Amino acid sequence: MGRQILVVDDDQKTRQLLKTYLEKNQFEVLVAHDGASFMAEFLRHADELALVILDVMLPDTDGFALCREVRARAPKVAIIMLTASADETDRVVGLEIGADDYMAKPYSPRELLARIKAILRRSGAELSPALRFHRFAGFTLDLVERTVVDAQGQPVVLTGLDFQLLRCFVEHPGVILDRDQLCEQTRGRESGPLDRSLDVQISRLRLRLGDDGKQPHLIKTVRGAGYVFAAEVVSGAV
Repeated sequence: MGRQILVVDDDQKTRQLLKTYLEKNQFEVLVAHDGASFMAEFLRHADELALVILDVMLPDTDGFALCREVRARAPKVAIIMLTASADETDRVVGLEIGADDYMAKPYSPRELLARIKAILRRSGAELSPALRFHRFAGFTLDLVERTVVDAQGQPVVLTGLDFQLLRCFVEHPGVILDRDQLCEQTRGRESGPLDRSLDVQISRLRLRLGDDGKQPHLIKTVRGAGYVFAAEVVSGAV
């Protein structure tokens, strides 16, 4: 598993504390203070990076723009975003554009470390060929490249949140997943009683996969219980 992490935060004290803490836990840590210095370090070390930590608020840009750049240039690099905002919209936007996880400030370095380790355990570096690819209904999902292609080999355009939701389904075929489980897996929280964002996300994912919303054959609604992925899934190497 790769051990090199790049952190961008405009607060010097935060950068240093995080660097010291992660280095004590056997990670190699690079730091940047703004978007420009981050991109310079990222381009210099992209092939060695396992993960980047992005502060949303930076003096010359924002973490969302950097997240898009990282995901476009290095699909395998894991991304954690940090924000001082209590607005849930930030978290949803970050996940939509490709972040793997999101934490609100102030945060516990111990919890951040746990999330880093969890993400890296799921990363391509630790995926055997038998776990990398999932095939269903003519589609192939690649957990390393974070892509989905159809039966003709054409890419299916998915947001980061779409991909996380589909991954959750294909890794649990035939299992009824309730709303809280799906929200926890994709948004890091349970669903609220009036929260309809998951339903919107399910509808969009069905549309991306050509699954009829009125009579779906891939993602089926189990009334009063949740959703179930009804397609047969075959996992293995190419």
